[in-house]
Amino acid sequence: MELSVSGVGVIDKAALVLGAVEEGGASLNELVERTGLSRATAHRLASALEVHGLLRRSHDARFALGPRLVTLGETAAAGWPLAEAARPALSALRDTTGESAQLFVRQGDARVCLASLQSPHGLRTIVAAGAILPLDQGSGGRVLLGTDGGAWVATVEEREAGVASVSAPVHDRHGTVVAAVSVSGPIERLTRDPGSVFGPAVVEAARRVAQEAGLQ
Repeated sequence: MELSVSGVGVIDKAALVLGAVEEGGASLNELVERTGLSRATAHRLASALEVHGLLRRSHDARFALGPRLVTLGETAAAGWPLAEAARPALSALRDTTGESAQLFVRQGDARVCLASLQSPHGLRTIVAAGAILPLDQGSGGRVLLGTDGGAWVATVEEREAGVASVSAPVHDRHGTVVAAVSVSGPIERLTRDPGSVFGPAVVEAARRVAQEAGLQ
């Protein structure tokens, strides 16, 4: 698992921890399994995030997203209405494929994950909302660059070993690509031809995002 994204290690690791508890919370053992961090590092980061209200402990001592994120999320959603509009489509895509689903937008020479829903499988890809990734690696980046033709773009082990992904563009009414919808997961499930497996579902999700966001 690639831990270095921004070049600031502690921030990247904290983002991994937040992403690991996004759905359903996580015990310390699950944090270690999902993030690849050592037990000591995972506990230290989770405890620090708890102090800042970004994580909390549930009644069964599991780590869960904290109350501070409610305010931050509402503020962020107001600035990015596309993320909220995309959530139903991403949820349906995740449920249909069983894989993690994301929404990316371009930010300069990089791409930002605006929304991320994790696969229910224990073995899965974790891309935290807010993560900044390269444009020239992975199907989501290629869609935003507009360098690949076709209804969808599929890549295998391009950004991370053992991971495949499929992405489709979200167009506005002028045909401009404004975002990319993606599914990603281990090659064992997506195969080395992930486009033939999930391409149509990703295209439909992208179409629905554009519709829900009033782009078309």
